[in-house]
Amino acid sequence: MAKKIILDCDPGHDDAIAMLLAHGNPDVELVAVTTVVGNQTLEKVTRNALAVARIAGITGVPFAAGCPRPLVRTVETAPDIHGESGLDGPELPQPAFEVDERHAVDLIIDTVMSHEPGEITIVPTAGLTNIAMAVRKEPRIAERVREVVLMGGGYHQGNWSPVAEFNIVIDPEAAHIVFNERWPVTMVGLDLTHQALATPEVTERIAKLGTRPATFVGELLDFFGATYLEAQGFAHPPVHDPCAVAYVIDPDVMTVRRTPVDIELRGGLTLGMTVADFRRPAPADCRTQVAVDLDHARFWDLVVDALERIGAGGDAAAAEAAAEAGSGTVGAAADATAEVAGEAGERA
Repeated sequence: MAKKIILDCDPGHDDAIAMLLAHGNPDVELVAVTTVVGNQTLEKVTRNALAVARIAGITGVPFAAGCPRPLVRTVETAPDIHGESGLDGPELPQPAFEVDERHAVDLIIDTVMSHEPGEITIVPTAGLTNIAMAVRKEPRIAERVREVVLMGGGYHQGNWSPVAEFNIVIDPEAAHIVFNERWPVTMVGLDLTHQALATPEVTERIAKLGTRPATFVGELLDFFGATYLEAQGFAHPPVHDPCAVAYVIDPDVMTVRRTPVDIELRGGLTLGMTVADFRRPAPADCRTQVAVDLDHARFWDLVVDALERIGAGGDAAAAEAAAEAGSGTVGAAADATAEVAGEAGERA
């Protein structure tokens, strides 16, 4: 039976690939997509998520906009990596449907509570604001979630500071809540994702597919590769967020190590650091583990296979949905996205 996941994201080039992987792999079922401020503003990343849904042909899955700011701190975005739109490079289509009227926090709670305990895995690939808000609003979800598999942190590496990773440092208080809850947490951090390089061999395999979604991924990697080379000196871009989805699909794609992890909230130089304690064997009640080594070939096989399964993607599906819903639906979707994202921000 496919594992049911909620993808909480801020698309973002690698978030987009994570969404395609989740949609295209038969071993996971994407039951909800929620967005949160991060790589760009909430309005922009929500619009991007809907555009990716159209390219992939994702239908029948609720998308909801979430928190427009961190719990405590000011908003930080990453235009030097993801551009002004948050998804620069490809030309994005108009969304084919509107976001759910619920705030993302409520969609997360409703989805978890409407399923049996242990059915839902939460996969955050962004700041953890939505997840922290959800478990504070409805603490019972901590006992019902199968696992939280997040892209963020790094037990030896940082990128937004020498020791802190972007998704954690933009809302460290939210991360502290998530890492210290009763649910199991798997941290797929920079130590792992910096191994997920989109090498020329990988990009050539994707290009050979020749489909619209594959071309879209190629365009994403072209832009992502250029910004990563300029900003961080990578010859080939590391594709972070799909690694978290890949772990849910196939835990053997990486090795993990159980160890206590906590978040630094007060250090002047170490704010947002994910502090992993490797000094001794993990205690029996330890609920956190960190990803260590990636099977590079196995990981990219999952991504390419998902793109093959998606095929031509959402061109036909979007046309059919537009025909059923009426000619004004698709054209109005972008405005609706901004409106709902704004309303969601007010509710937060």
